[in-house]
Amino acid sequence: MVNSISKTVQNLIDEDLSLQDALQRDYANYSAIARMLMSKIKETAGNEVNVESVITAVKRSKVNYTILQGKITKVVAGSGLNIRTDMAKVSVEKTKENLEKVRKMLATFSADFLQVLEGNSVITLISDLNSFNKISSIFAKKDVIDQKKSLATIIIRSPDEITSTPGCVQAFYNAVSRRHINIEETMSCYTETIIVLAMEDVSKAFTALTDLISEARKKFN
Repeated sequence: MVNSISKTVQNLIDEDLSLQDALQRDYANYSAIARMLMSKIKETAGNEVNVESVITAVKRSKVNYTILQGKITKVVAGSGLNIRTDMAKVSVEKTKENLEKVRKMLATFSADFLQVLEGNSVITLISDLNSFNKISSIFAKKDVIDQKKSLATIIIRSPDEITSTPGCVQAFYNAVSRRHINIEETMSCYTETIIVLAMEDVSKAFTALTDLISEARKKFN
């Protein structure tokens, strides 16, 4: 029964970013979390569950959400942030014709900022707003799947060790996601992690990442 309760509590917390954040930041009220989870736990483990067992399971689950450990701390502590506002993106169907258009554009086009993401069926181009109209106009309207303006990018520049240290990029993503911020697009280029998000969210995301880096520097120093 104890193992069943612990597993159920673990699964419920895994699905709730707010609980993860509260546990990681040490402001969680264990009794309140246990009472909140009781009804769902009883559905799985039965009506014999008592709140004390759930509180114990919640406390034990906390260790699973420690982001900054070992080499990750050093890499995050050595990272810096840069923000670019007034960004836009266009996603088009991946066809032979569109691939050729992108290749020609990359060879001749000069933009302040341009990133190309190629998936199995879609190509997404992210650029500064000044270049967006020129870039999007090279594609036929029927091929355009999605386009958005009012975006921003946060560029995280990290030490070289990020390329051989698992978990660093996930630490950045977790910090943003736990503030309930939607990541529009993301990519990694050697030591740079680029996160694309709505302009309205950039301040919150910047604060979340700054807090993470500050926490890492305190631990590392």
